[in-house]
Amino acid sequence: MTSEADRNSIIDLARATIYAAASGKDLPAVPDGEVFRREGGAFVTIKKNGALRGCIGHFIGTGSLGKTIIEMAASAAVRDPRFSPVEPDEVDDLEIDISLLTPMIPAEPADVVPGEHGLYIKFGFRSGTLLPQVAADAGWDRETFLTHTCLKAGLPPDCWKRDGVQIFTYTAEVFCEQEDGADPI
Repeated sequence: MTSEADRNSIIDLARATIYAAASGKDLPAVPDGEVFRREGGAFVTIKKNGALRGCIGHFIGTGSLGKTIIEMAASAAVRDPRFSPVEPDEVDDLEIDISLLTPMIPAEPADVVPGEHGLYIKFGFRSGTLLPQVAADAGWDRETFLTHTCLKAGLPPDCWKRDGVQIFTYTAEVFCEQEDGADPI
């Protein structure tokens, strides 16, 4: 588990990066600190008024965690193709969630635990992922989670039942900015 101080530092870096990217300014440098030197995958999720505004991640990271957070935060802010780029005057109203990922492991459908696992499904040239909190927030059971991950990949909803489909699970340490003593995700 990441300490509260390190979590806050990661969130601060993501917010500074989002502001810089939205403003067309130079992105921040990777800060000093052991947490920023470690390696691993991460997703940065941006929400506005509780609605998704951008989400980009990398399963294995792009070098150090600090570099990965900077690249994913900038991408979530201005390069998520599902949304228009974040404007500088929006940044203060954004909520930022960080998901630090464990390595993916091959799995069978029966191994999937919604709310605990994230899913990555690959079939042919198509692939898609949903983070663990997606199933938890939606209240999905295993089959619904598998179905929605297939749909996210642009695959038929029952693709997870087919021979040749690859299913991987991973877990994530998920946290967000703390307000009024709220518990982390």
